[in-house]
Parts: sequence; structure tokens; C-alpha cells
Amino acid sequence: MELWGGHECTINRVHDVYRDQTRLTGHEDRFDDLARFAALGITRLRYPVLWERVAPDRPDSRDWSWSDQRLAEIDRLGMKPIAGLLHHGSGPRYTSLVADSFVSLFTDYAAAAAARYPWIDDWTPINEPLTTARFSTLYGHWYPHATDEPSFWTALLNQIDGTRMAMKAIRRINPAARLVQTEDLGQTYSTPAMAEVATYNNHRRWLTWDLLAGLVTPGHPLWARIDALGFGDRARAIADGPCPPDIIGVNYYITGERFLDHRRNQYPYPISAEGYYDVTAARVLDPAPVGLEGLLRQTWDRYQIPIAVTESHLGCTREEQLRWLQDGWQTCLRLRDEGADIRALTAWALLGNVDWNSLLTIDNGHYEPGAFDVRGGHPRETAIAKLLRRFSSPNPLSSAHPVLTGLGWWQRDIRLEHEPFTWTDIKPAPREEHPCPPILITGASGALAQALAGACRVRGLAHLLIDHMAPTSASTSQIGQMLDRHAPWAVIDAVGWDRVDDAEEDDARAKTNSTGAITLATACAERDIHYTLFSSDLVFDGSADSGYIETDEPRPLGEYGRSKAAAEAGVAQAGGRALVVRTAALFSPDDEHNFAGHVENALRRGREVPAANGHVITPTFAPDLANACLDLIVDDEAGIWHLTNGDPVTWLEFGRLIAAGLGFDPHRVRPAGPAELGWRAERLARAALLSTKGRMLPSLEDAVGRHAARRREVERERAWNEQSLLGAARR
Repeated sequence: MELWGGHECTINRVHDVYRDQTRLTGHEDRFDDLARFAALGITRLRYPVLWERVAPDRPDSRDWSWSDQRLAEIDRLGMKPIAGLLHHGSGPRYTSLVADSFVSLFTDYAAAAAARYPWIDDWTPINEPLTTARFSTLYGHWYPHATDEPSFWTALLNQIDGTRMAMKAIRRINPAARLVQTEDLGQTYSTPAMAEVATYNNHRRWLTWDLLAGLVTPGHPLWARIDALGFGDRARAIADGPCPPDIIGVNYYITGERFLDHRRNQYPYPISAEGYYDVTAARVLDPAPVGLEGLLRQTWDRYQIPIAVTESHLGCTREEQLRWLQDGWQTCLRLRDEGADIRALTAWALLGNVDWNSLLTIDNGHYEPGAFDVRGGHPRETAIAKLLRRFSSPNPLSSAHPVLTGLGWWQRDIRLEHEPFTWTDIKPAPREEHPCPPILITGASGALAQALAGACRVRGLAHLLIDHMAPTSASTSQIGQMLDRHAPWAVIDAVGWDRVDDAEEDDARAKTNSTGAITLATACAERDIHYTLFSSDLVFDGSADSGYIETDEPRPLGEYGRSKAAAEAGVAQAGGRALVVRTAALFSPDDEHNFAGHVENALRRGREVPAANGHVITPTFAPDLANACLDLIVDDEAGIWHLTNGDPVTWLEFGRLIAAGLGFDPHRVRPAGPAELGWRAERLARAALLSTKGRMLPSLEDAVGRHAARRREVERERAWNEQSLLGAARR
């Protein structure tokens, strides 16, 4: 089976604004990305030659220069391109999906593309016609923003006719050209009251391939509806001149399988205007929906045409992304062994994607990494890249990542966010989960260790919390024995003495920050175990106007900062695979022993809160830090990283953000000087941690909002418990 690939290349129009994923992920200006793709073992690359890029202003004015260079390089690198001409777009400004001119203008463009690149054998003229028609003309998310069924059928049939006519034009130049027709494929499930809607959706999902294969005739389940809306003649013409795919491209996402529920007040959000809930099926169905394996079986049984999974991507944490791809690859191999003609799996969104969490309707910069993470400007390989190389290697089962022995969230009970609904009596055999080596986390009683352990539980990562490991010379052998006994694949050192003021009088205690870390890092290096150390902004002197990046030289002012700088240096000298994470001003909704907790407790008691106004920090939300660290550890990253929620503020500004988020008057957090605050150690004037490696954590505003929501939830639980206890006492 072949490994295919592609970067997310959508050019999408929302009202009058076009957004180009090729530009948003930086691929527009990075020619060497193509060599990165080829190095993964990819044999065919889905690649854009998009209408909106080549001829944006006039149909007779085309600029092929960008495509010329890149397609020639793809060929030189030994990959075969699958050329895409329209990808979730409505075309340039001089047409649209519902325009009478659409088919003829698109056909002319396809003919010009084929004449320019007669050597390309594989084509996807229009990606996902049905999905694009639904989002653009039925739900109104994308241009032309229609919300009626006649517009939907017009847009769909225009795209089908555009594909048919485009392939005719292409084949006049290259008779061997193949149609690789992609479409998002899911399945709809429902309560009995919604069965009619679910049945319609399940017939509609096949329309792209049914229409192209000439199957939409008077015997088709949707024929009466099509004909009644006045589209019967167009459907007949398509059936009389079919253009069946040479390869059916199945794009599968976990959210593509839906559950329709008519029962009111069943979910924690309002019911739709149509009078039912539309929920991701994996979150409510028990047993789980049929998934990729079931959908591929249905596709092969229906068409008996070769199949490729043409998009495989999961926007989630790194180990879940790995599990998703591994599960998809093994599913394809299993079906091939059973006789289905499965040709390839495509690693999609190789460079990640931007704002797909809002279907591209909100420009909020939300980024999901792929095989490469581009947030730092230069693409950084993630663990996904290593997994893809393993797929294309002679021995794909060698050197499997430890996290792959765990089950994906869609295979565990954690997937059920709502009251389960039983849709079939057939219970599949439980998936076997093999024992996985743990991640060892030190400092079990600390807020950071608890956040890390909580993230591991949610992510299905085996882990072991160790409360403390004494950094004495006598304990060196004990640490080695402990590592040998538990055999972790990674160690996260969350032990640390963080009393900044006390460190000035107790430098011997402060030095344990370095001695313990170096001892543990050395033991890990000797056993080739990944090691993570947490450091601080206090390794700097605060004199930088704009903040500090990873390569800036430490110049600590106090004993605490010196102990952390010594730990960094010693860990680097120990060698091995060591990740050093500098962070600052940690706050957690599940731990009150931090500045945010201090602010909340004081305000709830009616007191004002003094806070420093002349000292700039970059606060860090513990759950965000835990997840970012785990992603980097799964990626086997090393070296120094600055991980914060990215927005420099003073302690005063931070306190007021916390107060406002919790619904208090922010001005009850007032300015104060070091003396009033009881600071004995010198603090940095400007301690902002910046990064050259990209912003790995959400914004501080976003983090404070989630922190406040969790704190309100905790307070409600506390109040309820107190009322329950009071009621019991009275009884």
C-alpha cells in the first residue's frame, strides 16, 4: 500500500474575504517543504493548481509560475502529483458555485491546466463537491452563503458537471489521465423519531460518486426529490455521460459521523432551529459508530472501484494524532488482506491547518500541527513525520513509539460525553490495549505534577507519580534502580524548591534545584530515557527591553535563579535527550497556592489585593503547559523551550485579569511596592519569556477565561457540598 500526502490547501471565500491555507501555513514561500514531504516516503502528493491562485482576476489572465516551479520539483523528487483545481472554493470573483458561467469557465481553466502540465496523470478537478455545496449553499457558511435546497442542488450539479467536463478536456490532452475523486464520507445515526432525516442524509452522502458513476437515475432513492425540484433533466444528462472515478478518495474525520436526537434538554446547548440535536456520533453512541473500517467496507461493496483514503488527520494531542494515523493505516491493510482494493492512505495537513475548528468562518489563528509544526516559522518535524517514515519503511513495525500501544480516545469510554444511546445490539469485541511503558513524573504533590498527571489520564498515557527523590550522593544508585524497575520511556522532573525569597537565606536548600536535577538527568542519559526539566524566567536579570528568547545567556540576580541556571547547565552537560522548559507565574484552577489563587481568596473575603506594577511577567496556565510539554515529549524534542501563555503583563495587570474573569471589580487589585509585598529577593523588572520556536500555548486571555470557568465550577461544587452537609446535620 502506498503512502500519499498533501498539505491543507483550501482557498476559501467568506463574503468578500479569501483565505489561502497555503499562505497561512507558510508553504507559499517555502520551496524546500517539497523535499521534506519526499523524505517521508510519500509516493503521490495531492497538490494545488488552484483556479483562484492562477487566474484570480480574469479568466484569460493566468500566472502559472508558482505551480510550474513546484510541480517540476515534485516530479524531480520522485513523487507523482495529484493536481487539484478547486478546493472548497467557489471560484474566482468572476463566477460562483451557483453561476450559469461556472461550468464553462471551470472547464476552460482545466483545459489550460492540462495543456500546461500534460505529463500529470492524476487529477482531482474539484475536491469534495458535496461537502462544499452543503457548507456554501445549504448551511450558508461559505460564499455564496445560500441556505436553500435549490441553491444546494445547483452548486452540487455545477461541480459534478464541472468535473465531467474538466476530465473530458484533460483526457483530450492526456488520454491516460485518471480521476481521483475525493469526498468527505460519514454516516448518520438517529433516534427513531429522526429516522427519516437520517435516511435522507445517508443516501445524500454518496451523491458525488453516484452522480459521476451515472447511478442517479429514476431508480435512485433521491430521484423523486431531485426531479420535483426541477433538476431531473440535468441528472439525466449526467447519467447519460458518466465520468466514474478511477480512484474513489475517501476523506474521513471523526466528526463526519453524526447522531440526530429529537429529545429536548438532552444536551447542554440549545436545540437547533430544525428541532433536533446534531451531535458527533462517537460522543454518544454505544457501541461506537462504524468508523473508517465500516465506511470503507460500504464504499467497496457499493462501487467495486479502487479506493484511497485521501485525507487522514485528527486535530488533537500528539499521541492521539499518532494513534489515528496508525489505526487508519492498519485498517487499510486489514481490508486489503480481505480483498478490498485499497491503494493508499494520505497523510493530510502535512503542515497543519489554520482555523478549521470554526470551518474557516472565524479568523482566530487556531492552528493544528501536522507532520510538521510551522508555528516557529521553520517547519519542525513532529512525531507524525517519524511515524509516516515507518509506514513507508521495509519494516514498519520496528521502533514503534511507546504511545501507540494505547487506544485512541475514540476507542475508550472517555469518548462518551453524553448519555449513551444504543443503536445496535451487535457489540464488537473489545479492542486489546497492550501494556505501555510509563512516563515517570516526580514531585507528585505539586500543582505542576498534578496537572501533568491529569493530562496523562485524559490522553491515555500510562504514567507514574513519584513524590520525591532525594538528591544526595547516596541516592544516585537508588534513582538508577528506580528507573530500571519502572522502565519509563520519559521522565518529567517536576520537583523544585521555589521559595524565591527564602533562597536568599538558605542557598544550600536552593542548590538542591540543581543537584537533584543533574543526578536524575544523568541517570536518564545513561539509559537513553527522555528527560524534562522545568526552569524559570529568574535565570535572567530583567534588563532586556523586549524580553528573552531561548538563546539568551542566563544572568541570574538571586540564589533561586542561580540554582535554576546551574540545573540547566548541568543537565546539558549530562547529555542525553533532555528538554528544558522555562516558564513563569504558573497558575492552576485546581491549586490555590499561586498568585491567581491568592487574588481569588482575598477578593472572596472582601479584601483588596496588593500587586506589583513595575515587574513584567508572562503567566502560564498549568493545564496548557502540561499538554504542550507532553506534545514536545512525544515529539522527542530536546534543548531549551520557553512555554508560557505568551502575553507579557505586570503582576498588577495579571491580577486584574483574574479578578475580572471571576466577576470581581478588577480595581480591587491595587498597585504595591516590593516592601509591602514582603519581597526580600530582587525581582526582575522585565522577565517576559518570548520564543523563537513558536507560540505553543493559547493566549493569556483564553487561559484566564478557562481558569475562571473552572473556578466557578469548583465554587458551585463547594457550595453544593456545604449545603448537603448542612442539610444532613439538620436532619
